[in-house]
Amino acid sequence: MDYLQAMRPEQLLHTRPEGLYSPAGDFFIDPVRPVKRALITHGHSDHARAGHESVLATRQTLDIMKLRYGEGFASTGQTIGYGQQIAIGEARVSFHPAGHVLGSAQIAVEAGGIRIVASGDYKRHADTTVTPFEAVPCDVFITEATFGLPVFRHPDAAREIDRLLASLAAFPERTHLVGAYALGKAQRLIRLLRERGYEKPIFIHGALEKLCAYYEGQGVDLGPLEPATLGKGGKGDFAGEIVVGPPSAFADRWARRFADPVSSFASGWMRIRQRAKQRGVELPLIISDHGDWDELTQTISDTGAGEVWVTHGREEALVRWCEINGIAARPLHLVGYEDEGD
Repeated sequence: MDYLQAMRPEQLLHTRPEGLYSPAGDFFIDPVRPVKRALITHGHSDHARAGHESVLATRQTLDIMKLRYGEGFASTGQTIGYGQQIAIGEARVSFHPAGHVLGSAQIAVEAGGIRIVASGDYKRHADTTVTPFEAVPCDVFITEATFGLPVFRHPDAAREIDRLLASLAAFPERTHLVGAYALGKAQRLIRLLRERGYEKPIFIHGALEKLCAYYEGQGVDLGPLEPATLGKGGKGDFAGEIVVGPPSAFADRWARRFADPVSSFASGWMRIRQRAKQRGVELPLIISDHGDWDELTQTISDTGAGEVWVTHGREEALVRWCEINGIAARPLHLVGYEDEGD
């Protein structure tokens, strides 16, 4: 017990090659290789990998991992609800909404009078497909920094959807192909279209079908969806329609079969014009499932953390902002996160 009372933050959580490790609980958070016990923040593949002996996550994250990896993605899976606290070894852990994708969570770890919150990926912009983000008071906050530069200030997502609908009205003879990541972004994009009054069927790539069906089963109304399969009349089949698919599908023959397609991509990276140009994106949509600069800095302030650890992203700028504002900060330099859901 004396050890716990004298605990420093690095003794409660520190980096190892496998990921963030807690000696007090003998577990890892979002490990990048198979471990004995893993706590998983959300279902994106750069955070949720198969092969662990034991996985603790929200019910929705466990379900998503099962959809993506099959029944045997882990030896055992244990569910934890938002706000529920459980003891693991000498540590107490609780999960809190992250607002990133369905089931996403921040993980609070406590022992020896210290609370560290590992946020995983998070956003605070409005999104009716997820449980809204919750700021959790803590001593140390571990924040992502995917868009951790002042240039990244995401616009209202509804306004971006209006741009898509305006293009559809202006070019009714063309198919609008929208690239959106299979988990989270695609469902949010579809839901936003419905909220802006688009009632026609939306056509989806086969890679989205299971996850869209799961979102529907969790109470997220996506409206009429149909498979984006060609066969009846060739390239004229989808003129004037919206087709949503994963970005990887736009690199193969599937995307070249549609009627004079308008290439679109929904991502926070579309703020950078050169990125859109490199991808050949005609209609960039700045819609992100990660916090922008203002969200990141506001969240750090809201947690009241005296120390911030910054990971997977633009670490240096956010560390500097913390230092200017009298908050101790350092980069973690974790590897293995590719920001699947940007």
